[in-house]
Amino acid sequence: MPDIGIIGAGVAGLHLGLLLRRHDIPVTLYSDRTPAQIAAGPLPATVAHHAPTLRREAALGVGFWPADTYGYTCHHHYVGGPRPLTFRGDFTSPSCGVDHRLVLPALTDVFQDRGGELRTGRVAADDLAGLAARHDLLVVATGRGPLADLFPRLDGPGSATAPRRRLCAGLYHGVAPAEPKGVTLSLAPGRGELIEIPLYSGHGHVTALLFECVPGGGADALCALDQRAGPAAFDRAVRAELAAHHPTVFARTDPARFGLTGPLDLVRTAITPTVRADWAELPGGRYALALGDAHTVVDPIVGQGANTASYSAEVVADAVLDDPVLDELFCRRVARRRAEVVLGAARWSELMLRPPEHVRRLLGAMSECRSAADEFTDNFGRPDRQWRLLATPERTRAFLARHGVLPG
Repeated sequence: MPDIGIIGAGVAGLHLGLLLRRHDIPVTLYSDRTPAQIAAGPLPATVAHHAPTLRREAALGVGFWPADTYGYTCHHHYVGGPRPLTFRGDFTSPSCGVDHRLVLPALTDVFQDRGGELRTGRVAADDLAGLAARHDLLVVATGRGPLADLFPRLDGPGSATAPRRRLCAGLYHGVAPAEPKGVTLSLAPGRGELIEIPLYSGHGHVTALLFECVPGGGADALCALDQRAGPAAFDRAVRAELAAHHPTVFARTDPARFGLTGPLDLVRTAITPTVRADWAELPGGRYALALGDAHTVVDPIVGQGANTASYSAEVVADAVLDDPVLDELFCRRVARRRAEVVLGAARWSELMLRPPEHVRRLLGAMSECRSAADEFTDNFGRPDRQWRLLATPERTRAFLARHGVLPG
């Protein structure tokens, strides 16, 4: 039976570890933080798990936050401009937003309860030779630090050389949920996007506001404000941005209650979308496989990071069960099996950051065609299918034609 080492204790590493432990495969998970440190730390991101990920978690026995209580059923869209558009698209099965500071420690506890080994501490590049000797396969599931550089960056769709957006994400009180309960995707052309997520955290049911700020577009001023020095001024600036550019969300704010849920509940960063090679050969002839952020880093504009990481973990687990010879051929098979979904998500995410004319026309068409909006929304759980609809103007026209939308 092969022995697997996994570096990184995010969704990718934990889902892979749990999937492998279900079949009693020896797994060691290397994390740079303890579960308690993660739980008490700053907000890592604002994350939604779509239906395929929720089904995977339920099958693993870790569906601790069922969608009928913690989930949402639709996307509400607002597109600003001279003639604003508003429309809704429904899921066939709900998605769910839960703070990963709750999720990751809980999954780590289950992993250990099921016989997985957790080792805490920083793994450096110099440690790889020793880890390669210990494990039959090393899976790198963290995009932080120099370990990701083990896998060369690939040029092409989904890879960029600089961030497309500056991100300002926080958890807030004082925003009433949309009706029906759902995510709001609000677009302010030239300025950026807002993704509003109903999310469950240590503060209970709250609202995540993720501002995707075009550099130099004006909204990125939120990324420069010192929230700790002036929390009230920061909250006013956020609310002013909502009022000016995201009115459907602003209309649900309560000025008497609106504000961050806590000083640790804000993250500001910038992400460079990146696609890396699937594997690398290690000293001694063994292999390292890239997973999650070590393989693809996507801007969170369409919420694909954690979901494709979970999907990729399932592909790797199935491949280990199918073929315990963990050589280069094994790595090539994994790359082929996951490419359509994982690379589809990367390409779709990049497309939405710089939407071409046919995607802008699609938004207008969906505002008048509910069935098209529903299918588009449901495809957030199927990025491979979504990419096939959006990749070219011809494909988007064919998609709309299926829904009775005529050209023009």
